[in-house]
Amino acid sequence: MTIKFKLIVAAAITLCSGAALADDLVFTLKNGTKSVVNNFHASPVGVDNWEDDIFGRDALAPGESMKITIADGRSVCSYDMRFEFQGDDLETLEDQQNLCELGEYTITE
Repeated sequence: MTIKFKLIVAAAITLCSGAALADDLVFTLKNGTKSVVNNFHASPVGVDNWEDDIFGRDALAPGESMKITIADGRSVCSYDMRFEFQGDDLETLEDQQNLCELGEYTITE
């Protein structure tokens, strides 16, 4: 093998392994409202549809906190977030955050 070919193969392996090792986004979500949050959706900015509900069967009661991990394999930081509440106590809230820099996020009314 030539040196040039070896360098090309090494560069390709580095690029492929870097894409496969996208870091998970981890932060603490706190409910600072007086209502139960039933659903939490987060999608990268620019994506037209909401991703699946991150809570699944869980909910977040007022004053409670939950560790959130977004392990979608993407290497983006800016996400649109949507919070849906139980009943008619509070309308759906939406926000946009850089989740790479976020250690904790408190939902407020």
